[in-house]
Amino acid sequence: MGPRFLINEPVMQTGSTVALPEGPARHIQVLRMQPGQPLRVFDGRGQEWLARIEEMGRKHVTVRVCEVMPVDVELPVAVTLAVGMPANDRMDSLIEKATELGVSVIQPLMCERSVLRLDGERALKKVAHWQAVAASACEQSGRAVLPQVAPVQSLGTWLRGSANSEATHATVGQRAILSTAQGLSLLEWLKGWPVEQAGQAALRACTFLSGPEGGFSEAEEQLALQLGWQAVSLGPRILRADTAPLAAISVIGARFPA
Repeated sequence: MGPRFLINEPVMQTGSTVALPEGPARHIQVLRMQPGQPLRVFDGRGQEWLARIEEMGRKHVTVRVCEVMPVDVELPVAVTLAVGMPANDRMDSLIEKATELGVSVIQPLMCERSVLRLDGERALKKVAHWQAVAASACEQSGRAVLPQVAPVQSLGTWLRGSANSEATHATVGQRAILSTAQGLSLLEWLKGWPVEQAGQAALRACTFLSGPEGGFSEAEEQLALQLGWQAVSLGPRILRADTAPLAAISVIGARFPA
């Protein structure tokens, strides 16, 4: 059915025509697609449509929306990854893979041992770049829901804000700090979740808090524990900053498949 593209249109309806954004239009030109050929478009909020190329110019492509396509690939648990940002291109890779695995929200954090430090205009540009990485991963993986990449915050500010906000706490759900110290195994932690019925999670949200290169400082970990986070272990091996959160969300995907 052709390639998939994210289109941030407020409303798309069967029979309407839509001008593609610059990126998808360029992609179609590179693929040498022609009027009448099919493709799929989705809005990032869970809706997807089969469309066909209506008109092509040198710098623009218009498509006609043909029919709604059913999409049901989301995890039944909304997973937030709150991560101490790894440096270089590792954060790009982390966001790409987390999107493929079904994450709902990615919260970039600056911690005591963070190598990557961002603020002001540079932080805004990075978040916009990471949101584009997530969009591309959605197009590739078949997801029709675009994960949110939240603004960069310091760990302390975010932890205290999460503890003090009922609205934030509702989206956080079950809270686990991925710790290299002694803690429950991830599987044991999952066994403690309330359940509605066999194999289904009663609480529909969870958050994993994961450190940067070098991990959390003792003070940071103690702050999280004092605020009600549960220390959870992924095993005896030391995992990289971009590996640990992906391992955790993979377990959630296996335990509560879509």
